[in-house]
Amino acid sequence: MKLRKMWLNVNGANRMFICNPEKDSLSTILRRMGLTGTKVGCGTGVCGSCSVVLDGKLIRSCTKKMKTVKEYSKVITIEGIGTPNNLHPIQVAFMNCGAVQCGFCTPGFIVSSYALLLENNNPTREEVRDWFQKHRNVCRCTGYVQIVNAVMDAAKVLRGEASVEDITVQMPKDNEYYGKPLVRPTALSKVCGVADYGDDQELKMPAESLHVAIVQPKVAHHAKILKIDTSAAEKMPGVVKIITSKELLEAGGTNIMAEAQFHERTTVMVPSRKVLCDEKIYRYGDVVALAVAKTKEQARAAAAEVKVEIEKLPEYLNYLDAVMPDSIRVHEDTPNIFSMQPVLKGVGLEEALNVNDVIDNSVHSVSGSFYSSRQPHLSIEGTTVQAYFDEEDNLAIQCKSQGVYSTIGRIGNSVGIPKDKIRIIMNPTGASFGWSTNAGDVCLAAAAAVVTKMHVALSLSYEEHQHFSGKRCPCHSNGSVACDENGKITAAEFDFGMDHGAYSWGGDDIMTKPARFAFFPYNVPNVAGLVRIANTNHNFGTAYRSYGSPQAYTLSEALMDMLAEKAGIDPFEFRYRNIAREGETNINSYPFRQYPMEEMMNIMKPIYEKAVEEAKKYDTPEKRRGVGLSWGGFNVTEGGTDSASVAIELNSDNTFTKYDTYQELGQGGDIGSLMLTLEALKPLKVTPEQIKLVQNDTKLCPDSGMSGASRTHYMSGKATIIAAEKLMNAMRKEDGTYRTYDEMVAEGIETKYFGKYQNTSVEGLCRLDPNTGIGDPTPAFTYCLNLAEVEVDTATGKTTVIRFTCVDDVGKVGNIAAVNGQAYGGISHSIGFALSENYDDVVKHSNMLGAGVPYIKDVPDVINVIHYERPDEIGPFGSSGASEAFQSAGHVAVLNAISNACGVRIYEMPATKEKVKAGLDIIAAGGKVEPPKKYFLGSDLYDELENIKANPVKFGGDDFFIPLGNDANAERFF
Repeated sequence: MKLRKMWLNVNGANRMFICNPEKDSLSTILRRMGLTGTKVGCGTGVCGSCSVVLDGKLIRSCTKKMKTVKEYSKVITIEGIGTPNNLHPIQVAFMNCGAVQCGFCTPGFIVSSYALLLENNNPTREEVRDWFQKHRNVCRCTGYVQIVNAVMDAAKVLRGEASVEDITVQMPKDNEYYGKPLVRPTALSKVCGVADYGDDQELKMPAESLHVAIVQPKVAHHAKILKIDTSAAEKMPGVVKIITSKELLEAGGTNIMAEAQFHERTTVMVPSRKVLCDEKIYRYGDVVALAVAKTKEQARAAAAEVKVEIEKLPEYLNYLDAVMPDSIRVHEDTPNIFSMQPVLKGVGLEEALNVNDVIDNSVHSVSGSFYSSRQPHLSIEGTTVQAYFDEEDNLAIQCKSQGVYSTIGRIGNSVGIPKDKIRIIMNPTGASFGWSTNAGDVCLAAAAAVVTKMHVALSLSYEEHQHFSGKRCPCHSNGSVACDENGKITAAEFDFGMDHGAYSWGGDDIMTKPARFAFFPYNVPNVAGLVRIANTNHNFGTAYRSYGSPQAYTLSEALMDMLAEKAGIDPFEFRYRNIAREGETNINSYPFRQYPMEEMMNIMKPIYEKAVEEAKKYDTPEKRRGVGLSWGGFNVTEGGTDSASVAIELNSDNTFTKYDTYQELGQGGDIGSLMLTLEALKPLKVTPEQIKLVQNDTKLCPDSGMSGASRTHYMSGKATIIAAEKLMNAMRKEDGTYRTYDEMVAEGIETKYFGKYQNTSVEGLCRLDPNTGIGDPTPAFTYCLNLAEVEVDTATGKTTVIRFTCVDDVGKVGNIAAVNGQAYGGISHSIGFALSENYDDVVKHSNMLGAGVPYIKDVPDVINVIHYERPDEIGPFGSSGASEAFQSAGHVAVLNAISNACGVRIYEMPATKEKVKAGLDIIAAGGKVEPPKKYFLGSDLYDELENIKANPVKFGGDDFFIPLGNDANAERFF
């Protein structure tokens, strides 16, 4: 190894350093200097989070080798643009325009914006978008709209047309904060590049800390492990330990992650997932060993020397292959289809086949088969975890987690540490969108710390992360829907086959979502449906925003358009006739908890009519224009047994500390908690500066539950109200004024109060019946009515979404900038889901670019979000949930718009340009684009429904949860 001494001029100062010019990238050097505002996401130059200015040119520093950098080159990083005490207008604009969510990409975007405005301080919006597209700046959170807003505001300041104060959110003088676009508490550190994410934490750990690399063979999707040879790896420089399941078992762990049954029809009898695979590989991304060494480079080199001998087994890479009659079991304890949920309504409750008769005898009916893909989350930050033993001898794990307490539950006994000695701390986090609900990465780091008895840092390359982390469940479905001569739906049938991949955990929960959201929010009087979930040998299914509902809408919203066309009714009018009105029931035979649908459609109607008019005006044979609609929505909270706890403390300086686990992954856990606390303490006239947030550390914070299911603002909000009322009651004097901290102490009154809210207080909640699907599990819904306007290039088949409109009902908006950000971000994910995103080919889809992440020009600049703002009847301060609904069904609006534009219906996602072009060619040749042949999903729908009727299972109650394996007698851990 030949090293070189070099000088660079970094942020105006000459700095000397030592490097390996062949190996080191510029980003590596900058980060070694402590300039960790330069983030490394993809590591391959396709995400832009590492952007810096080098000799006046914007570059992606993660791929810029030092051998190509000239001595005394001038480098500008985020730290050289502005500091917390001396912000640049770009940083001010990003904070105040809501352009900061998780913040991992933010320094790269600000540096990119800085470079743009040096060249052109008066850009148009399209020029801003062109710049970010050219320089491959990716944001997965925001949908880009607020980022462009920020650049335009900053440019005004730089031109002297506005002051910094002009672009800064002004505090309301009347203390009415709720709903206003208050800046996120974490935004300042993020725009300055001083928020320390996982890899930054690793870089700043004590010098003696060990580094962990995974042994991920990537040789098969399904194989028997014959031998794991660690002998060569153990001799590598710097190696401290090579850990296999043997070493973990010897250290007292079980090597088995905690799992449970969520459903009465589940056939899984033993936990399906091990921390380190020792007998079989079940999927391409499985990990068989860990290499622990003194440096990251030494650990990775040693991991590469571990040899794994295998015997290949049959690989089932999709649901259809896994459920064929001759398929072998993926897991020996259960058939591949491991759970089912039927849905029966109307005449279907008497006899399921009656629904088919209604469809056959209706005036109009349509049928189709559909496939929604294995959508990858594609957060810019991948997997990075630190584990150590703290001063109280707790195993402390700093990580990315959507549920810090549920993460402890998933670890279970796997690493041999009692649950009350495990402490989970959430790092500043570069988004997740659901994949961090699964604790496999946490278990790996914990195992390394337990076996070595040292503090360790685990970091995966982006490719390793892509293969290791779970994905949205792909889904094959068959369905039919019928209507009468007036266009009123008479009946629907559906059959969903969900691919949960290699591991079962959570599959029997996610399968209940299509059973609730197919044909939401319509009045369908007669229903016969079934949802099945199966193991395959592809990546495991996990949570992803809108969890299980996009698969439902892929079928039902396509069929709604198809039936409208068959009946000769405009698709908007057809939906208007069929939305549920007051008193009408959903497919689970219960009234909707709210009925905002008609008013939402009234709001959308003139927008739809204008869009149709414009599509006709600008439609040409070369560029076909179309408009598509979709209804969507999602449940709020995890159900009748959901609960949340928070605490509020009065401090000695008469400020307040709020304690909760409102996990902040970019969605706004910080600002959400602040808004709730401000509103709950409003009688005290508290200002934002008087509230300190202590969040997401299981040692310090009560369990507010998981950040998912659009539950946290609702549940944590209810708990915050309880805690605030307790505190204010304690502070209140007889004359109505409030005690100070000193007065409280002098009178011996407690200054810290806990609030716990449970959904058991909501009357009538009940889980879905496992035999009929009748039930009402959650206290509220969110609703979205989507409209996509697209242009299809008939020469190439490429689809461009020109404009997108969403009318939503998420109750009273708590922070307008945060909720808009969730809307824009969810819609951008929906567009990516519709057109490009996939994790199917493990070679092609191993990085962000290959997996189809939407860049800024793939998402329209015009995204109109219209909040109906009907205050929720029982939600905190009239609020409900928000995030999930925005990614529930927007993809089908895009697919419906493609069909409207050029006649090509894409039944199997994503709608790539090649698929659209193939459809155009069929139509040009005089043919018709037909749906796929009806999928075989394991058995005939009606045969299976008859079998379920003949073999009913006992309802397990509203708190059904059966731990498996060694935790069989454990308390509910999730």
